[in-house]
Amino acid sequence: MGHIYIKDIQFAAESKIEDGILYVNKEAVEAVALEDEHIKSVSFDIARPGESVRITPVKDVIEPRVKVEGRGGVFPGVINKVDTVGEGKTYALKGMAVVTAGKIVGFQEGIIDMTGVGAQYTPFSKTLNLVMVCEPVDNIKQHDYEKAVRFAGFRVAVYLGELARDLTPDETKVYETYGVMEGKEKFPDLPRVAYVQMLQSQGLLHDTYVYGVDAKKTLSTLMTPTEIMDGAIVSGNCVSACDKNPTYVHENNPVIHDLFEEHGKTINFVCHILTNENVYLADKMRSSDWTAKLCRFLDLDAVIVSQEGFGNPDTDLIMNTKKIEAEGVKTVIITDEYAGRDGKSQSLADSDPAADAVVTGGNANELIHLPKLDKVIGTLDYVNVIAGASDKTLQEDGSLEVEIQVMTGATNETGFSVLSAR
Repeated sequence: MGHIYIKDIQFAAESKIEDGILYVNKEAVEAVALEDEHIKSVSFDIARPGESVRITPVKDVIEPRVKVEGRGGVFPGVINKVDTVGEGKTYALKGMAVVTAGKIVGFQEGIIDMTGVGAQYTPFSKTLNLVMVCEPVDNIKQHDYEKAVRFAGFRVAVYLGELARDLTPDETKVYETYGVMEGKEKFPDLPRVAYVQMLQSQGLLHDTYVYGVDAKKTLSTLMTPTEIMDGAIVSGNCVSACDKNPTYVHENNPVIHDLFEEHGKTINFVCHILTNENVYLADKMRSSDWTAKLCRFLDLDAVIVSQEGFGNPDTDLIMNTKKIEAEGVKTVIITDEYAGRDGKSQSLADSDPAADAVVTGGNANELIHLPKLDKVIGTLDYVNVIAGASDKTLQEDGSLEVEIQVMTGATNETGFSVLSAR
């Protein structure tokens, strides 16, 4: 993985990366975004850390990447053709992101503040953000609008990633993966550990895509841990902003990176197990059965399980934990909490004594006050209706009173944030 660090983004006559500066031709990226007939217009803006800027309603955040060696291309099955990725060499533009925004799709969309109190709660206040605000055609259906904006963001990210194809990375990191038996022979005395990632798949704009396939249509399955770095998993969901996994988080999943840091030293990082979070009981039973079966089949010693979302998926989390533990495999779960504004309510909708090792991303119901900022990219038209807000959110002085639930990434359940609990 080659890292190319971006120090600034500027609009220019030519799109290029030079001396750490990403120069973007507005007309070129507008043309890329407008390839979909469902988007009537698009505008681009830049938000830098420390600026008095508020971005809302935020849909997705994407890190531009380009595959320079190996099979396939980034976002396989979505932008590039279906092919198994996760090998070879990929370059990433670090320190910046493409942020999609615009008229609201569903009520569960978010806010990114680049300064002030809100900036402390979102990891994307620290990135240089190229924000694309999309305006859909009239009378468009929500699902068509969501898909159009999602794909537009990916196309722009791929366009920017291609600018790095012939560059020399500022930093290179190597991630080695092995077959199941090869790893067992290489690290016979190390505990066998896997990562179980629960993907949001409740439907009704709560969707995640694996190689372009809606996760609700899949059974629990295996991937090598490097496939996700090439965009094999992308976000298509409008769940609460605080604990959804934007595509950027999938590309940079900290659980995977932390496990790789210990791979071959203290653990044998065996594989990446994917499972979904469907709404019907039969689906929950089936997926958790298969997840536990895979853990036993791989002769694992322990797994880390991360959730996405809250409420209904709490049931999937506990089902997975109980069944995996029953197979003799130790579990640590990563979740967040909806414990009320005073923190005194039950944190999860389900629980079990087997879930006795828990990492929390914080309480999403915590109330904060966001001061008025000088500039809004997008619109404030929906700040009173997004999840975590109320009809009293927008104050007369332009400030916002909200739960941290509205902040994109605030209580992320892969740990891609700064909050926890004590």
